[in-house]
Parts: sequence; structure tokens; C-alpha cells
Amino acid sequence: MMLKQKLLVHLISATLLGSLVACTGAVKDERDPLENWNRGVQSFNDRADKCVMAPLATGYRWITPYFIDEGVTNVFSNINDIGVTVNDLLQFKLAQTGLDGSRFLINTVAGVGGLVDVAEMLDLPKHKEDFDQTLGVWGIPMGPYVVLPFLGSSSPRAITGRLGDAAMNPVNYVGMGVLGLSSGTTASAISSSTFALKTLDARADHLGVEKVINEASDDRYEFLKNAYFQQRDYLVNDGKGADDVMDIE
Repeated sequence: MMLKQKLLVHLISATLLGSLVACTGAVKDERDPLENWNRGVQSFNDRADKCVMAPLATGYRWITPYFIDEGVTNVFSNINDIGVTVNDLLQFKLAQTGLDGSRFLINTVAGVGGLVDVAEMLDLPKHKEDFDQTLGVWGIPMGPYVVLPFLGSSSPRAITGRLGDAAMNPVNYVGMGVLGLSSGTTASAISSSTFALKTLDARADHLGVEKVINEASDDRYEFLKNAYFQQRDYLVNDGKGADDVMDIE
């Protein structure tokens, strides 16, 4: 009888343990209901980056003198300050609106269209504000994690934010011919070339990040996802109650 009781106890214990393991394995990240899709898209993005973008960025960095590379980065950063200033205002950061607006004017005039970051020499800091952050400040939730083809980590709020940022970027209106260009084809070519240069320049500036990410975690997907959520939360809250996070954008 004692033997049967022991067997019954072991059987119940094994059943409970098996149920616990099964439940644990079934637990998913609630922020990431599209994980299977997202992992597939990230694998595609990683292959595209390895085969196309990384080699192009490496070549761009190799053939481009440092002062030209820095100048190109400064120009796009200066244009971005237009959207930063608008988002400052939308978030009711009035003092920062004045600072970032001044930063844009100083670099545009004294910095020859932004080629030289004169504002930095005058101790005017560069801020990172975008429409995704503005929506977050307004209380709109981020929504589930989404990996977009070619664009990478995102969310429903971030997708809306991208549309808002595009509306604030004057470069995007070149393709619409609003600057009076005689040929729509020419305007579109200029707009596409500008976007391609901006993307290539940004990728070249992040060539060193790839090694850090690969060495930091065994699961690249989980690392990027968590880093994305941490970074967006950090930016929306202006760093309050959070440690510094890696800039993966």
C-alpha cells in the first residue's frame, strides 16, 4: 500500500511539473503577438543589410573624406531640426522650441546650410524629438511590436509617427514638384537620390553598432526588440526614471 501511495505522489508531482513547464513554454511576450512574422522579416532585413547596405556603407565610408561625410550628416541633421522644433511645440516644450529653432537658423545661415554645426560650438545641444514621441506624450500607447521590411523595429504608433515626420520634412516635397521644378521625373529623381544618400550616410554612421549588438546577446531579435522599447520609453519620458540606452536608430 505504501508503495502505491509513493507511486501516486510521484505521478501527481510529475504531472504538475509537466503542466508547469508547458505553461511556461506557452507564455509569450504580450508586446510581441506577431513574433513569428517579425522574426521572419528581421531575418530578411539582416540578409539585405549584409548583402547590400553594409557593403555599400563600408564603401561609402572608405571613399568619402571625413569632412565631407561629417558635412552630409550635419546637413540632414539640420533639416531634421525643423521637425524637432515643431514637435517641441506640439509637446509644449516652449523653451526647447526656442533653442531648437535657434539651432536651425544658426546652422542654416552661419553653418552654410548646415554643413558646419556652428550651434554645437555655441553649446546649443542637439535634441531628439519626433512625432512618435509627441503621440506618446499625448498619451497614445505604442501598441504591439512590428518589424517592417527594410525599416526595422517599429509599432503602430511609430508608423503614424513616420507619416507625421515625413510631412514635416521639406525634402519630401521635392518629389511633388512644389519647388517649381519643370520636370516631375527630375523632381522625383532628386527626392529619391536624397533619401538614398540619407539612408546610406546613416548606415555608415552605425557600422560599429553591429558588432556590439552581436556580442551583447545570444538572441539578436530579443536584444533589438527590448532595446527598441527601452529607447522609445526613454525618449518619450525624456530619460526620467531610466538609465541610458543604446541608440539603435
